[in-house]
Amino acid sequence: MLISALSAFLEPVNPNDLAEDEGFLNGQIGSYLADDNQVDTANLVLLGCNEWRGAGPVAHKNDANSIRQKFYQLYHWHTEVALADAGNVKVGATLADSYAALKTVVKELLQAGKKVLVFGGSHDNTIALYAAFAHDGRVIEASVIDALIDLDADNPIASRNFLFHLLTSEPNFVRHFSLIGFQSYFAYPRLLETIDKLRFDCYRVGRVQEKMDDIEPAIRSSQLLSVDINALAHAYAPVNTLSPNGLTGQDMCKLMQYAGMSATNGVTGLFGFAGNDSQGLTAMQLAQMMWYYLDGVQKLAHEVPVENRDGYNEYHTLCAEVDTLFLQSRNTNRWWMQMPDGSFMACSYADYQAASNNELPERWLRAQERM
Repeated sequence: MLISALSAFLEPVNPNDLAEDEGFLNGQIGSYLADDNQVDTANLVLLGCNEWRGAGPVAHKNDANSIRQKFYQLYHWHTEVALADAGNVKVGATLADSYAALKTVVKELLQAGKKVLVFGGSHDNTIALYAAFAHDGRVIEASVIDALIDLDADNPIASRNFLFHLLTSEPNFVRHFSLIGFQSYFAYPRLLETIDKLRFDCYRVGRVQEKMDDIEPAIRSSQLLSVDINALAHAYAPVNTLSPNGLTGQDMCKLMQYAGMSATNGVTGLFGFAGNDSQGLTAMQLAQMMWYYLDGVQKLAHEVPVENRDGYNEYHTLCAEVDTLFLQSRNTNRWWMQMPDGSFMACSYADYQAASNNELPERWLRAQERM
């Protein structure tokens, strides 16, 4: 059994231990998992992480179980999704040991065909999620939702420099990278210029909020999504004291739903839950984000593969002498565009509109430049 093979790296969690005095109500996720928590047959696996040393000194290091308890209290609407909770990854003697344990567990779950939702710990744990793909030489696209650009190679704190490792390590398996929700006043302009020269994509928080549908294809194309809750405005995540501004709770839930709907997405991490959460509102915000990820997984179950054209509307455009085929899903209204090599790339309705107006979509051009 899969969970037995990983037992050396995991601390199991009994859902009943997280129930309040009256226990979980019928229909709540905690009740569901108390009755049926089979990792081997699940297609979505929850995984807690309590490694914080990469964030430096932190006054309040909240436990993954704080998020889990709130998630268990939500109602399980998505009965078509086989959900399981693998427990918490054990914290190692060193930070490197914790990375290795998280990498091993995620790698095995991915190889078993599971979607993995990791929560808790500091944002540098993204390194371990990436390593789970790199171990097998899998070339991936990665997206990070963050108010900051954690690319400071001179900063000794791992949670502030981990992107440097992610994007420059050799050999490197990141084909494309998207930074979503950054706040310009925290970003060094030349750093953004460097990222742009690599043909990676950066989306300011304002653009995310104004054109949410245009961000969806970046998340849909990513095998790895990593979220730092500092991208949320303080009002929606009270433990976040970085900035009063940022994404709303509704914004983040929508982005998480996009990730769940992605057939490409293998692992999503929710990190940075540090600070005094006296009323439990930040934990509840994260729990609801997880619920919307689950909602996206259920919607994905009803999506028809691109290869089956019966589930799609087809639109042919001739743009700048390039004949391009666009597909629109009849189930989810999502869009794909065909590249010159015959493959299909996730895109938005705005890309189709641009092509219809004889303008090559910027997404198409940047993809060609990367190729």
